[in-house]
Amino acid sequence: MRPPPFPIRRVVIVVPSLFTLFNLFFGIWSMVLATRGEFYRAGWFIVFAGILDTLDGRVARISGTGTRFGAELDSLVDIVSFGVAPAFLMFQVEFAGAGSAAWIFCYFYVMAAAIRLARFNVTQAGRTKSYFIGLPSPAAGMTVATFYPFTQTELFASLHRLPWHLLLNFLMIALTILMVSNVHYATLPRAGFRTLGGLLGLLLIVVILVFGIWQHDVFLFPLGIVYMSYGVVRAVLLGFFKAPAEDEEAEIAGPIVIDESNQAYGAGPRRGPGAA
Repeated sequence: MRPPPFPIRRVVIVVPSLFTLFNLFFGIWSMVLATRGEFYRAGWFIVFAGILDTLDGRVARISGTGTRFGAELDSLVDIVSFGVAPAFLMFQVEFAGAGSAAWIFCYFYVMAAAIRLARFNVTQAGRTKSYFIGLPSPAAGMTVATFYPFTQTELFASLHRLPWHLLLNFLMIALTILMVSNVHYATLPRAGFRTLGGLLGLLLIVVILVFGIWQHDVFLFPLGIVYMSYGVVRAVLLGFFKAPAEDEEAEIAGPIVIDESNQAYGAGPRRGPGAA
């Protein structure tokens, strides 16, 4: 009697969720390291979580194995890795000795990350998209996480005259507002060789990878600031204050209606590349 075939399909479905769970592993480990004062490693572990967050969505999309379960798990993990962990790290680095009420900046940051992820699940999860509505929480989390490694560079030493504590207060407020805003942020560009856009996207990805590996301490925190600022500048130049389209307004501000016919396991939206 022949043995039953190995359930390859089931293994493939589980793989994206394994990336997600390793994302959670690094987020938790980052907080453990922060309690020990190992802020440098703690910051980079959040970056590792961000890399895994990108990979899980892409693996799910390429293999066609995205599920409602995977999408929900991804958001629950992201609130830890890109909400709680970066806020806890920043509190330990900057706000622990800044007064009894300084922790409130971290609370509002985590609150905004939770709202951002919930809104993403309702409005954009599982859809093909060329932009995110609001600053993605992984981008915000990695910007916060890479601040401490940036402080170990010569560039930071040359900027010692800047009021960094005040600037970090402003940074936490700005990230909080932008995550729950309607500002549009571009997704990771598609890379390819057939079109000019694909070549430019490939060039951008290669530049980020090269400098992110070669000069990671000095490169990634400014990159996060540039990405954060890009959305604001773009919004102002393109007319941020114009009224949103009717369907977009309903998605962002309208009531949430649950379709009971679409609640079966696996029937929900597929997880897209790049978490919220």
